Amino acid sequence: MSESVNFVMPHWLYWGWLAVMPLIFMWLARDKKEISSKSRSGISTTPDEETALAYLAEEDPALHAPGNCVTRWLDWISEHSGVFVSLWTVNAVCAYFYEVISRYVFDAPTIWVHQASYLLFGMQYLLAGGFALLHGDHVRVDVVYIKLPNRAQVGVDIFTSIFFFIFALALLGTSWRFFTDSLSMREVTDETWRIQYYPVKAMMVLGAIILALAGLSKLIKDIRLYRALGRKTAHE
Repeated sequence: MSESVNFVMPHWLYWGWLAVMPLIFMWLARDKKEISSKSRSGISTTPDEETALAYLAEEDPALHAPGNCVTRWLDWISEHSGVFVSLWTVNAVCAYFYEVISRYVFDAPTIWVHQASYLLFGMQYLLAGGFALLHGDHVRVDVVYIKLPNRAQVGVDIFTSIFFFIFALALLGTSWRFFTDSLSMREVTDETWRIQYYPVKAMMVLGAIILALAGLSKLIKDIRLYRALGRKTAHE
């Protein structure tokens, strides 16, 4: 049997589906999400869950620090952007399943599945930074940090936020230049599929903005927590 190439996904369908598909899934799961949020708010938690929450609060006090209307809005952006891009993984699983069946059963490999998937994963990585920061999932070296009292830990977080925002602004500026250059030349990928590349670089810009907003939320909560711990120490 001679090897042939089968269905090629149109570019507009790829970008349109990535934009719409997570919204559909999030809408379908809205009832379960409400139940889950009520459970997390304290209606019903097991001893193991309470122990885990206490450990996380001790490891990074600002993760569970009280915020205000601004931080709640910023956290909403970080949370939902992370959930949005996480749902893209379903597409990669389905696409690779289609590729395997098409290639090894019908001897008709695709020219788009691998590229569509690695672009998808790259955009996930770029957009999930705010979600990871919100949940304390970024890797850090805390050999000294973990030995400090809570207020000192928060103070260190406030001080080191200077370097975080330098990085975030540098990332934003660099990403914007990459995006505008790519858009001006209508850049496409080198592979056979030749899909537009500038939307991927636009995600670099958006990811930098989301990361900076998540950092701003954490800084506000750090400052509020630092003051609260100071008042608690003064009363003692």
